[in-house]
Amino acid sequence: MRTVDLRSDTVTEPTRRMRKSIGEAPVGDDVFGEDPTVRRLERSSSELVEKEAALFVPSGTMGNLISVLCHCQRGEEVILGDQSHIFLNETGGVCALGGVVVHTVPNEQDGTISIPRIEAAIRGSDIHQPLTKLICIENTHNRCSGAPISAAYTAEVCGLAQKRGLAVHLDGARLFNAACALKVDPKELARDVDSLLFCFSKGLAAPVGSVICGNREFIERARKVRKMLGGGMRQCGVIAAAGLVALEEMTTRLEEDHINARRLAEGIDGIPGLHVDTSLVKTNILYADLVADTLSCKELLDVLESSGVRILQTGPARFRMVTHYGIGAEDIDYAVETIRGALK
Repeated sequence: MRTVDLRSDTVTEPTRRMRKSIGEAPVGDDVFGEDPTVRRLERSSSELVEKEAALFVPSGTMGNLISVLCHCQRGEEVILGDQSHIFLNETGGVCALGGVVVHTVPNEQDGTISIPRIEAAIRGSDIHQPLTKLICIENTHNRCSGAPISAAYTAEVCGLAQKRGLAVHLDGARLFNAACALKVDPKELARDVDSLLFCFSKGLAAPVGSVICGNREFIERARKVRKMLGGGMRQCGVIAAAGLVALEEMTTRLEEDHINARRLAEGIDGIPGLHVDTSLVKTNILYADLVADTLSCKELLDVLESSGVRILQTGPARFRMVTHYGIGAEDIDYAVETIRGALK
């Protein structure tokens, strides 16, 4: 049966060249700093965003956790959006494992956080309050329909942070989608932040891995925290090799996913019973709300699953759909017609 899996861009399978590079990758013990493929991937990643150094990690969640733990001590505070991935989708790791206080501020529809709201949330030397040390922003913003965040906004956040003696971490899991949508070099979106993360397994089709970038001192601290969290992966050049292919070949094809996402959104928008705001679809993520009362969310998911179309429920009547490598225009049309049939 035909399958069109729109739940996430993490469901991709590695390309043929990735599989070949995995099999041929030279390896060594990465905990000893001896894996040449990992070293090459870290060097390529840091140069791409013009940071001094980089660290390969198993996942974006671990990368964000490591970054927050390097910026904040126990009892100190991070400011982030109330729709951020770190707050909603990383199991509270910064609190549970790091003892870091989370201070959420509302995200705007475009994924940003109002600068005055950030400034109002910053806390100082009052003995009754935790000390604010870090601001986290997200680009693209997953929960805000994959919104790309401009370099100008990021610079404004970083300017405020510098004025108040804070650091800024960028959760750039889909940074290359943002760069593609905004038609800028990725380094422009990372220029002013103190640290950032981007993923090889979201949108870029690699099976595993993310990378943290920052200055050399920060990355050395991050390397120790990675070891503490069990992230020392030994001969991990076999997975870093796929990341290299992702950087070389997959970042340049993301516009295809964005076009398909708009095609999907426009197709769904014409289906009675399901609503999507097409104006919000800028990259490869869209959200749709079930407004029909003829069937439940579970019934809709079951009907679609029986026809090979998979979407992700993210709320009581809300679904997420993500386009990615391996999904073509014909797959989008099939998904739209399947959804249309399910809602008739």
